[in-house]
Amino acid sequence: MSRRSIDPARLLGRISTLGEIGRDAEGRLVRLAASDSEKLGRDQFVAWLEEVGLEVAVDRIGNIFGIWNGAGEEKPLMIGSHIDTVINAGIYDGCYGVLAGLEVIQTLKDEGFEPSRPIVVAAFTNEEGVRYAPDMMGSLVYSGGLDVAAALKTVGTDGTVLGDELARIGYAGTDAPGFLRPHAYVELHIEQGPVLEREGVSVGAVENLQGISWQRVTIDGDANHAGTTPISMRRDAGYAAARVIAFLRDRAKASNTPTVATVGCIAFEPNAINVIPSRATFTIDLRDPDEDRLKEEEAALAAFLELLSAEERVGISVERLARFEPVKFDPAIVRLIEAAAGDRGLACRRMTSGAGHDAQMVARIAPSAMIFVPSRGGISHNPKEFTTDVDLVAGANILLDVVCGLATGERPE
Repeated sequence: MSRRSIDPARLLGRISTLGEIGRDAEGRLVRLAASDSEKLGRDQFVAWLEEVGLEVAVDRIGNIFGIWNGAGEEKPLMIGSHIDTVINAGIYDGCYGVLAGLEVIQTLKDEGFEPSRPIVVAAFTNEEGVRYAPDMMGSLVYSGGLDVAAALKTVGTDGTVLGDELARIGYAGTDAPGFLRPHAYVELHIEQGPVLEREGVSVGAVENLQGISWQRVTIDGDANHAGTTPISMRRDAGYAAARVIAFLRDRAKASNTPTVATVGCIAFEPNAINVIPSRATFTIDLRDPDEDRLKEEEAALAAFLELLSAEERVGISVERLARFEPVKFDPAIVRLIEAAAGDRGLACRRMTSGAGHDAQMVARIAPSAMIFVPSRGGISHNPKEFTTDVDLVAGANILLDVVCGLATGERPE
């Protein structure tokens, strides 16, 4: 394994610099996909790519690629993640993987390393899915899972159209998504969970990723006076929604499986303190690393909604927002990650990713895997998100070793 090391000050400095781009008037980090603030982040990333001497390419969905051409095969080794954020974000989610990927390439270039294939760092569009749905859109389009024309017509939460916004900020590229078909893809990321910190482990070799089912449920009842309508005579959409939330929580708690369920968005109409809700609209996020179990949870929810409709005399409709099957990552790359950690004397464990990532989309078209580093308190999507400098540098050095192995044809036994 390589004993090279990245430049810690350069990596940490870039993470800090990017983390200050996109702050709103309240000081919150908000770089939503294709927004003015994300344009500033994209511009800075492209400036760094050019500074390192990489060829810059942008495809039609706005994915940015920094290409270092090596000799030999055309298929490149790809590394990266995303730089868009949620609202009031931390500075590491996604950005760490992109900037560590850039740092790895710069380190290898500076040392005269000669890869047997091109190495590419990618920043995928709209991974978070906050402004435009679905999430992981750029990598989904890139891997052929969503038509680019349809994706560009997506209307955002603010009424904007993604294709128009990409053109407005100057990132409506001309290359066809997937024009670079990777030999392999490796994504370095903070864990966004508590496992590594809790167990005192420095590196996670991610071997699989949970399946995700997103649905929007609308419950229709009758608005009526909160004081004069007897409980037995109500068609209360708010109460029915509460029953769904309780059902999901109780079922997940009672299970001995890793299934999780979340209601993350909810709205009542007319949303008045003294009026029984006539409508409740809410989202449901179901996740499980096993496809059969995920289908079981979806079926159980559907059966409960049917029962609830009859018992509470309410109308219920369901819209599917996104559905991704669980992903098993490439075993050879997972072993290479483990070997790299061992070579550097770092504790490593295999693990499942509970969050969705661009790697799950790229895995459709190329061998892929992920490297995790600890997140303090398991906190993410929050300004308190934090990973120590020691762990950030260690993770980047593991990525460096894995890239060296994959770029020279090395495979673990």
